[in-house]
Amino acid sequence: MLEAARAGDHVLLAAATGAGKTLAGFLPSIAELMTTPAEGLHTLYISPLKALAVDVQRNLLEPIEEMGLDIRVETRSGDTPSNRKSRQRARPPQMLLTTPESLSLLLSYPEAATMFSGLKTIIVDEIHAFAKEKRGDLLCLAMARLQRLAPGLRRIGLSATIADPDAYRAWLAPDGVIDDVRLVEGEPGAVPDLSILVPEDRVPWSGHSGRYAAKQVMQLIEEHDASIIFTNTRSLAELIFQDLWKANDKQIPIGVHHGSLSREARRRVEAAMAEGRLKGLVATASLDMGLDWGNVDLVAQMGAPKGSSRFLQRVGRANHRLDEASRGMIVPGNRFEYLEARACLDAIDHGELDPDIFREGALDVLAQHVMGIACAGPFDEAELLDEVRSALPYSALTEETWRRVLELNATGGYALRAYDKYKRLVEDAPGKWRITRPAIAAAHRLNAGVIVDNTMMDLRFKNGRHIGRVEESFASTLTPGDAFFFSGISLEVEGFKEQDIIVRASKQVGRIVSYGGQRMSMSTHLAERVRGFLADRNSWQRFPEDVREWLDVQSQRSILPEPHELLVETFPHEGRHYMAVYAFEGWNAHQSLGMLVTKRMEAAGLKPLSWVATDYALATSSLEPVTDPQALFSPDILEDEFKSWIEESHLLKRAFREVAVIGGLVERQHPGKRKTGKQVSFSTDLIYDVLKKYEPDHLLMRAAWDDARARMTELGRLVRLVDRAADTMVHVAAERVTPMAVPLMMNIGREQAPGAATDEAILAQVEEELVAQAMRLD
Repeated sequence: MLEAARAGDHVLLAAATGAGKTLAGFLPSIAELMTTPAEGLHTLYISPLKALAVDVQRNLLEPIEEMGLDIRVETRSGDTPSNRKSRQRARPPQMLLTTPESLSLLLSYPEAATMFSGLKTIIVDEIHAFAKEKRGDLLCLAMARLQRLAPGLRRIGLSATIADPDAYRAWLAPDGVIDDVRLVEGEPGAVPDLSILVPEDRVPWSGHSGRYAAKQVMQLIEEHDASIIFTNTRSLAELIFQDLWKANDKQIPIGVHHGSLSREARRRVEAAMAEGRLKGLVATASLDMGLDWGNVDLVAQMGAPKGSSRFLQRVGRANHRLDEASRGMIVPGNRFEYLEARACLDAIDHGELDPDIFREGALDVLAQHVMGIACAGPFDEAELLDEVRSALPYSALTEETWRRVLELNATGGYALRAYDKYKRLVEDAPGKWRITRPAIAAAHRLNAGVIVDNTMMDLRFKNGRHIGRVEESFASTLTPGDAFFFSGISLEVEGFKEQDIIVRASKQVGRIVSYGGQRMSMSTHLAERVRGFLADRNSWQRFPEDVREWLDVQSQRSILPEPHELLVETFPHEGRHYMAVYAFEGWNAHQSLGMLVTKRMEAAGLKPLSWVATDYALATSSLEPVTDPQALFSPDILEDEFKSWIEESHLLKRAFREVAVIGGLVERQHPGKRKTGKQVSFSTDLIYDVLKKYEPDHLLMRAAWDDARARMTELGRLVRLVDRAADTMVHVAAERVTPMAVPLMMNIGREQAPGAATDEAILAQVEEELVAQAMRLD
């Protein structure tokens, strides 16, 4: 790193967790400030988490103080007091640790040019957490501005888990010139000790969280100094914590940590772990990065991790010593998840990390960035366009789109130009832009950022009676006429009104909009390995006996598809007809396809009743049998029906709400007051309706469509799935449920089980009956 610094090179440092890469990133800066002490901002450190910046500050101050260096290291985030923020702009420390959002705000002040003119280094930690997201777009644009203010600026990226270093080198480089970024790789360290927890009795048929193993996991916590138990969702973190507590006969101190907890609660738990007062901590992605505790000697993943990089990142929270193997364990939730867990460990053994999928920069983020630059002072549009294009996500930005971004900030767009509130920029002379009034800058700084909080929606009958609340992410999948179970009754959606879903009680069993799998889809290369397992009997030798038996009976009762084939099974069960589609393309693709296929089933008179999607398959139930599944999967399903589904669902409005907030059309916050989710929704829905009618090609409508497609679909995987259906579909008409269909049938059963008190007993009986039918060979 010192050699690269002396050469003036940008650097991507890829090194294992615990190798000291963060300190290595700062080393050139410390060396320069030792030999040439100076006031002013020298090094900017960008963290994905506020808490990580605080942790890094603590770890940096110790060696700086030991060497007696006069180097000020400070953090800046939304939690920083306003008087300190003002002082930092006037007299910045030599090292400032912050986030992309706070950096973007700093660049919106007139003194930004002076503050950053002497900047020598920017360090982007956990670069993989930024590069493919909107926060990465914001950061990349900010780096382009910093490079303009400080032409000699060196960029350093740090990561422990990247599959394609060259892609990140290009993302990090000014103008995307990959050869300008030197790749520095650390020692790999000890090979991690990874395993799969095999249950005491059998690998479950259904489920996805590993909750059945609470007693075994609690025993592991007892046997280790400190353990982190990872889950994939916040609700599961709470559930698994309760499961562990019930199994905690010895009252061992354990805790829970996730993003919905208050900052104070998270800090208390973090301090307790650091001081050794907790032996176990149940956590979500809130602990995926940073916050390293040296006494952690076990990381367990409840349910499938969905990707090899993600699991390695989490296992990296253990030990933090290169000479000792980190211990990681996966607790599979069901038999398919056992195959995925095995695929994950095999991928790690072969050095295969999750593929990195980059995309073009988001236009709502660009619109926000342009406003921030304008708040700092007038700008020349040609010069700013050149600067923006030097950020890789926006390198292909056209003149036409650029003019539309400026027009959005100047007038709100054609349909909104009559309203003064949207006139935020004005062109004083050809190509010369400034904000229309000083209040615009204050409003921008109050509302900037690319993280839009998820909101809840209320369920109400027509008379206004309130039934309960559901997450908007669930509501976004509903359209009028859909039915779902809530609080033990079937509800039919009549319509949407602001933040309310208007429903009525229904006697019929309606379609169930199901979240049978995790939002986080299994990665493509793990899916390929799982498909390979099914066709390769030699690989079964490593599997538990009950998993081998499951696959063997499946091969006799139906077939095990080749990796390139798409298996579709149809069979009757208790007066209904079922179709199971084993695509292994991930929850997002299956969820989207389920919506489209059931619409086709309705049109074909098959009377669909319910459906469920997992990472591995899609299953539907109907009153009429599916005799020709090929017709349901014809390629034109991705044309009119796909577009119609997105427009009819609440999904597009939700996506527009977010891009309208990020793009600055709607303000979430005024001085001393923050709008409620309902108020924001009311404002954005009004604008959406106007634009849909009068300007459907509005820049932010385009951005909303892009987000909507990405939110509920992995479009590339969906296209591959439909293509495979056309060319390689194998249809098996079975006389009864098959072994591979049992987990899907149990998910459908779980969605429809009406009573909480008897739910588990009913499900256990249902599973026993299904398994008996599926595994019978006569």
